[in-house]
Amino acid sequence: MKFTQRARGAVRAIAVVLSLALPLMSAIAPADARVGGGISSGSRGARTFSAPPSTSTAPGTALPFNRTLAQPGSSGMGTAAGGGFFNRPGGMLRGLAAGFLGAGLFGMLFGGGMFGGLGGLSSIFGLILQVGLIIMVVRLAMAWWQRRQGTASAYAGAGVGPAPASFRSGSGFGLGSGSAPLEILPADYQAFERLLGEIQAAWSNEDLARLYTLATPEMVSYLSKDLEQNRARNTINKTSDVRLLQGDLAEAWREGDTDYASVAMRFSLVDKTLDRGTGRLVEGSDQPTEATEVWTFVRPRGAGWELSAIQQT
Repeated sequence: MKFTQRARGAVRAIAVVLSLALPLMSAIAPADARVGGGISSGSRGARTFSAPPSTSTAPGTALPFNRTLAQPGSSGMGTAAGGGFFNRPGGMLRGLAAGFLGAGLFGMLFGGGMFGGLGGLSSIFGLILQVGLIIMVVRLAMAWWQRRQGTASAYAGAGVGPAPASFRSGSGFGLGSGSAPLEILPADYQAFERLLGEIQAAWSNEDLARLYTLATPEMVSYLSKDLEQNRARNTINKTSDVRLLQGDLAEAWREGDTDYASVAMRFSLVDKTLDRGTGRLVEGSDQPTEATEVWTFVRPRGAGWELSAIQQT
Protein backbone atom coordinates (compact mmCIF):
# COMPACT_ATOMS: atom_id res chain seq x y z
CA MET A 1 0.00 0.00 0.00
CA LYS A 2 2.80 2.32 1.00
CA PHE A 3 4.66 1.39 -2.20
CA THR A 4 1.58 2.13 -4.34
CA GLN A 5 1.14 5.56 -2.76
CA ARG A 6 4.82 6.36 -3.32
CA ALA A 7 4.54 5.19 -6.94
CA ARG A 8 1.50 7.36 -7.53
CA GLY A 9 3.27 10.31 -5.94
CA ALA A 10 6.29 9.75 -8.19
CA VAL A 11 4.09 9.62 -11.32
CA ARG A 12 2.33 12.84 -10.32
CA ALA A 13 5.67 14.57 -9.71
CA ILE A 14 6.98 13.45 -13.09
CA ALA A 15 3.81 14.69 -14.80
CA VAL A 16 4.09 18.08 -13.10
CA VAL A 17 7.75 18.52 -14.02
CA LEU A 18 7.22 17.43 -17.63
CA SER A 19 4.25 19.78 -18.01
CA LEU A 20 6.43 22.67 -16.83
CA ALA A 21 9.71 21.69 -18.48
CA LEU A 22 8.50 20.73 -21.95
CA PRO A 23 6.89 24.10 -22.77
CA LEU A 24 10.05 25.78 -21.49
CA MET A 25 12.24 23.63 -23.71
CA SER A 26 9.96 24.29 -26.68
CA ALA A 27 10.27 28.04 -26.10
CA ILE A 28 14.04 27.70 -25.89
CA ALA A 29 14.35 25.92 -29.27
CA PRO A 30 11.74 27.21 -31.71
CA ALA A 31 11.48 25.33 -34.99
CA ASP A 32 12.65 27.08 -38.15
CA ALA A 33 12.01 24.64 -40.98
CA ARG A 34 12.34 27.03 -43.95
CA VAL A 35 15.36 27.20 -46.24
CA GLY A 36 18.52 27.29 -44.14
CA GLY A 37 16.85 25.93 -41.01
CA GLY A 38 17.01 29.27 -39.20
CA ILE A 39 20.81 29.21 -38.85
CA SER A 40 23.65 31.03 -40.65
CA SER A 41 25.24 29.07 -43.50
CA GLY A 42 27.46 29.73 -46.51
CA SER A 43 30.27 32.15 -47.26
CA ARG A 44 30.79 35.76 -48.37
CA GLY A 45 34.17 35.54 -50.06
CA ALA A 46 36.86 37.58 -48.29
CA ARG A 47 34.16 39.06 -46.02
CA THR A 48 32.87 35.77 -44.61
CA PHE A 49 34.16 36.64 -41.13
CA SER A 50 33.27 40.32 -41.41
CA ALA A 51 29.74 41.20 -40.31
CA PRO A 52 27.72 42.93 -43.07
CA PRO A 53 26.77 46.53 -42.23
CA SER A 54 23.40 47.02 -40.56
CA THR A 55 20.52 48.43 -42.57
CA SER A 56 17.06 49.80 -41.84
CA THR A 57 15.63 46.37 -42.68
CA ALA A 58 18.13 44.56 -40.41
CA PRO A 59 19.36 47.18 -37.91
CA GLY A 60 21.13 44.60 -35.72
CA THR A 61 24.28 42.60 -36.37
CA ALA A 62 24.05 39.50 -38.55
CA LEU A 63 25.05 36.36 -36.65
CA PRO A 64 28.34 34.58 -37.44
CA PHE A 65 28.20 31.51 -39.66
CA ASN A 66 27.36 28.16 -38.08
CA ARG A 67 28.24 26.33 -41.29
CA THR A 68 30.89 27.55 -43.71
CA LEU A 69 33.74 26.14 -45.79
CA ALA A 70 35.66 29.42 -45.62
CA GLN A 71 38.79 29.62 -43.49
CA PRO A 72 39.22 32.61 -41.15
CA GLY A 73 42.17 34.92 -41.63
CA SER A 74 43.26 34.38 -38.01
CA SER A 75 42.65 31.67 -35.45
CA GLY A 76 39.63 31.73 -33.18
CA MET A 77 37.31 33.77 -35.39
CA GLY A 78 35.56 31.05 -37.34
CA THR A 79 33.16 28.34 -36.22
CA ALA A 80 33.30 24.75 -37.24
CA ALA A 81 30.55 23.42 -39.47
CA GLY A 82 27.60 22.39 -37.37
CA GLY A 83 28.21 24.97 -34.64
CA GLY A 84 30.01 25.03 -31.33
CA PHE A 85 29.34 25.73 -27.67
CA PHE A 86 27.31 28.88 -28.29
CA ASN A 87 26.57 28.47 -32.00
CA ARG A 88 24.60 25.22 -32.04
CA PRO A 89 21.02 26.53 -31.92
CA GLY A 90 19.45 25.77 -28.56
CA GLY A 91 22.01 23.08 -27.71
CA MET A 92 23.36 24.56 -24.51
CA LEU A 93 19.98 25.70 -23.20
CA ARG A 94 18.29 22.41 -24.03
CA GLY A 95 21.10 20.62 -22.22
CA LEU A 96 20.61 22.73 -19.10
CA ALA A 97 16.86 22.11 -19.02
CA ALA A 98 17.26 18.38 -19.64
CA GLY A 99 20.05 18.20 -17.05
CA PHE A 100 17.95 19.77 -14.30
CA LEU A 101 15.00 17.52 -15.14
CA GLY A 102 17.21 14.43 -15.20
CA ALA A 103 18.84 15.35 -11.90
CA GLY A 104 15.44 15.66 -10.24
CA LEU A 105 14.20 12.31 -11.54
CA PHE A 106 17.48 10.64 -10.55
CA GLY A 107 17.15 11.91 -7.00
CA MET A 108 13.56 10.70 -6.77
CA LEU A 109 14.34 7.21 -8.04
CA PHE A 110 17.20 6.74 -5.58
CA GLY A 111 15.35 7.91 -2.53
CA GLY A 112 16.58 11.48 -2.27
CA GLY A 113 13.24 13.00 -3.10
CA MET A 114 12.30 14.73 -6.30
CA PHE A 115 14.73 17.58 -5.73
CA GLY A 116 17.21 16.42 -3.14
CA GLY A 117 15.30 17.00 0.09
CA LEU A 118 13.72 20.35 -0.63
CA GLY A 119 10.42 18.48 -0.65
CA GLY A 120 6.90 19.28 -1.73
CA LEU A 121 5.50 21.48 -4.46
CA SER A 122 7.69 24.40 -3.41
CA SER A 123 10.76 22.49 -4.61
CA ILE A 124 9.26 22.27 -8.09
CA PHE A 125 8.81 26.03 -8.25
CA GLY A 126 12.30 26.42 -6.81
CA LEU A 127 13.67 24.33 -9.67
CA ILE A 128 11.78 26.33 -12.28
CA LEU A 129 13.07 29.56 -10.74
CA GLN A 130 16.65 28.24 -10.84
CA VAL A 131 16.29 27.13 -14.46
CA GLY A 132 14.81 30.51 -15.40
CA LEU A 133 17.68 32.38 -13.74
CA ILE A 134 20.29 30.21 -15.45
CA ILE A 135 18.59 30.68 -18.84
CA MET A 136 18.67 34.46 -18.34
CA VAL A 137 22.39 34.34 -17.51
CA VAL A 138 23.15 32.09 -20.49
CA ARG A 139 21.19 34.32 -22.88
CA LEU A 140 23.05 37.40 -21.63
CA ALA A 141 26.34 35.54 -22.10
CA MET A 142 25.35 34.50 -25.63
CA ALA A 143 24.35 38.06 -26.54
CA TRP A 144 27.66 39.35 -25.22
CA TRP A 145 29.58 36.70 -27.16
CA GLN A 146 27.76 37.51 -30.41
CA ARG A 147 28.42 41.24 -30.00
CA ARG A 148 32.07 40.50 -29.28
CA GLN A 149 32.38 38.26 -32.33
CA GLY A 150 30.61 40.79 -34.54
CA THR A 151 32.92 43.60 -33.41
CA ALA A 152 36.04 41.50 -33.85
CA SER A 153 34.94 40.37 -37.32
CA ALA A 154 34.13 43.91 -38.42
CA TYR A 155 37.59 45.15 -37.43
CA ALA A 156 39.26 42.11 -38.97
CA GLY A 157 37.50 42.79 -42.28
CA ALA A 158 38.32 46.49 -42.38
CA GLY A 159 40.22 47.49 -45.45
CA VAL A 160 39.11 44.46 -47.48
CA GLY A 161 37.62 45.88 -50.66
CA PRO A 162 35.84 49.20 -51.07
CA ALA A 163 33.60 50.88 -48.51
CA PRO A 164 29.98 49.66 -48.10
CA ALA A 165 27.20 51.25 -50.11
CA SER A 166 24.33 53.26 -48.65
CA PHE A 167 20.76 52.71 -49.85
CA ARG A 168 17.31 53.90 -48.96
CA SER A 169 14.68 51.43 -47.74
CA GLY A 170 11.01 51.28 -48.54
CA SER A 171 8.51 48.80 -49.86
CA GLY A 172 10.69 46.19 -51.48
CA PHE A 173 14.34 46.96 -52.18
CA GLY A 174 15.85 50.40 -51.80
CA LEU A 175 17.27 52.39 -54.70
CA GLY A 176 20.96 53.09 -55.11
CA SER A 177 22.49 56.37 -54.00
CA GLY A 178 25.18 56.28 -56.68
CA SER A 179 28.04 55.77 -54.18
CA ALA A 180 28.15 51.97 -54.42
CA PRO A 181 31.58 50.48 -55.19
CA LEU A 182 29.71 47.90 -57.23
CA GLU A 183 26.69 49.31 -59.00
CA ILE A 184 23.52 47.34 -58.28
CA LEU A 185 20.83 48.02 -60.86
CA PRO A 186 17.03 47.61 -60.63
CA ALA A 187 17.37 44.39 -62.64
CA ASP A 188 19.66 43.01 -59.92
CA TYR A 189 17.10 43.77 -57.21
CA GLN A 190 14.46 42.00 -59.28
CA ALA A 191 16.79 39.00 -59.55
CA PHE A 192 17.27 38.91 -55.75
CA GLU A 193 13.53 38.97 -55.14
CA ARG A 194 12.94 36.29 -57.77
CA LEU A 195 15.63 34.07 -56.23
CA LEU A 196 14.00 34.41 -52.81
CA GLY A 197 10.80 32.86 -54.15
CA GLU A 198 12.39 30.31 -56.49
CA ILE A 199 14.77 28.94 -53.86
CA GLN A 200 11.93 28.54 -51.36
CA ALA A 201 9.88 26.74 -54.02
CA ALA A 202 12.73 24.39 -55.01
CA TRP A 203 13.35 23.63 -51.33
CA SER A 204 9.67 22.90 -50.76
CA ASN A 205 9.66 20.54 -53.76
CA GLU A 206 12.95 18.92 -52.63
CA ASP A 207 14.27 19.67 -56.12
CA LEU A 208 18.06 19.47 -55.75
CA ALA A 209 18.63 19.77 -59.50
CA ARG A 210 16.82 23.11 -59.44
CA LEU A 211 18.67 24.25 -56.32
CA TYR A 212 21.99 23.64 -58.09
CA THR A 213 20.98 26.26 -60.67
CA LEU A 214 20.00 28.81 -57.99
CA ALA A 215 22.71 28.46 -55.32
CA THR A 216 26.40 27.70 -54.94
CA PRO A 217 27.51 24.08 -54.46
CA GLU A 218 28.38 24.90 -50.85
CA MET A 219 24.87 26.14 -50.08
CA VAL A 220 23.29 23.18 -51.90
CA SER A 221 25.38 20.79 -49.80
CA TYR A 222 23.87 22.29 -46.61
CA LEU A 223 20.35 22.28 -48.01
CA SER A 224 20.77 18.69 -49.18
CA LYS A 225 21.84 17.65 -45.68
CA ASP A 226 18.80 19.42 -44.20
CA LEU A 227 16.50 17.60 -46.65
CA GLU A 228 18.08 14.28 -45.70
CA GLN A 229 17.37 15.01 -42.04
CA ASN A 230 13.74 15.73 -42.92
CA ARG A 231 13.49 12.41 -44.75
CA ALA A 232 15.04 10.61 -41.77
CA ARG A 233 12.28 12.10 -39.59
CA ASN A 234 9.69 11.15 -42.25
CA THR A 235 8.69 14.81 -42.62
CA ILE A 236 8.62 17.29 -45.46
CA ASN A 237 8.77 21.08 -45.18
CA LYS A 238 6.40 23.05 -47.38
CA THR A 239 6.82 26.81 -47.85
CA SER A 240 4.42 28.89 -49.88
CA ASP A 241 3.07 32.40 -50.43
CA VAL A 242 6.55 33.94 -50.14
CA ARG A 243 6.34 37.74 -50.21
CA LEU A 244 9.12 40.28 -49.88
CA LEU A 245 8.00 42.96 -47.44
CA GLN A 246 11.14 45.10 -47.29
CA GLY A 247 14.74 44.87 -48.36
CA ASP A 248 17.87 46.96 -48.81
CA LEU A 249 21.48 46.52 -49.76
CA ALA A 250 23.99 46.05 -46.94
CA GLU A 251 27.07 46.05 -49.18
CA ALA A 252 28.20 45.16 -52.67
CA TRP A 253 31.78 44.55 -53.77
CA ARG A 254 33.97 42.84 -56.33
CA GLU A 255 36.72 40.28 -55.81
CA GLY A 256 38.62 39.68 -59.03
CA ASP A 257 36.06 38.51 -61.60
CA THR A 258 33.38 37.79 -58.99
CA ASP A 259 30.67 40.16 -57.74
CA TYR A 260 29.07 39.93 -54.29
CA ALA A 261 25.96 41.56 -52.86
CA SER A 262 24.68 41.13 -49.30
CA VAL A 263 21.02 42.09 -49.01
CA ALA A 264 18.84 42.35 -45.90
CA MET A 265 15.37 41.00 -46.58
CA ARG A 266 12.23 40.91 -44.46
CA PHE A 267 9.69 38.52 -45.95
CA SER A 268 6.59 36.57 -45.04
CA LEU A 269 5.77 32.98 -45.91
CA VAL A 270 3.58 30.06 -44.93
CA ASP A 271 5.96 27.55 -43.34
CA LYS A 272 4.59 24.07 -42.58
CA THR A 273 6.21 20.75 -41.76
CA LEU A 274 4.05 17.75 -42.66
CA ASP A 275 4.23 14.04 -42.02
CA ARG A 276 5.54 12.55 -45.25
CA GLY A 277 3.12 9.63 -45.23
CA THR A 278 -0.13 11.07 -43.95
CA GLY A 279 0.21 14.79 -44.67
CA ARG A 280 -0.56 15.54 -41.01
CA LEU A 281 0.66 18.93 -39.78
CA VAL A 282 3.69 18.45 -37.52
CA GLU A 283 4.94 22.04 -37.12
CA GLY A 284 3.93 25.48 -38.37
CA SER A 285 0.50 26.60 -39.53
CA ASP A 286 -1.44 27.98 -42.47
CA GLN A 287 -0.88 31.50 -41.13
CA PRO A 288 2.03 33.47 -42.64
CA THR A 289 5.05 34.16 -40.46
CA GLU A 290 7.78 36.77 -40.94
CA ALA A 291 11.54 36.37 -41.07
CA THR A 292 14.42 38.82 -41.48
CA GLU A 293 17.67 37.46 -42.91
CA VAL A 294 20.73 38.70 -44.78
CA TRP A 295 21.16 36.83 -48.05
CA THR A 296 24.44 37.09 -49.95
CA PHE A 297 24.43 36.56 -53.69
CA VAL A 298 27.44 35.87 -55.89
CA ARG A 299 27.88 36.43 -59.62
CA PRO A 300 30.88 35.35 -61.65
CA ARG A 301 31.62 37.81 -64.43
CA GLY A 302 29.10 37.36 -67.23
CA ALA A 303 26.88 34.92 -65.30
CA GLY A 304 23.71 35.26 -63.22
CA TRP A 305 23.31 35.71 -59.48
CA GLU A 306 23.33 32.69 -57.14
CA LEU A 307 22.68 32.36 -53.43
CA SER A 308 25.97 32.16 -51.54
CA ALA A 309 24.96 32.59 -47.89
CA ILE A 310 22.07 33.10 -45.48
CA GLN A 311 22.67 34.87 -42.16
CA GLN A 312 20.25 35.25 -39.28
CA THR A 313 19.80 38.64 -37.65
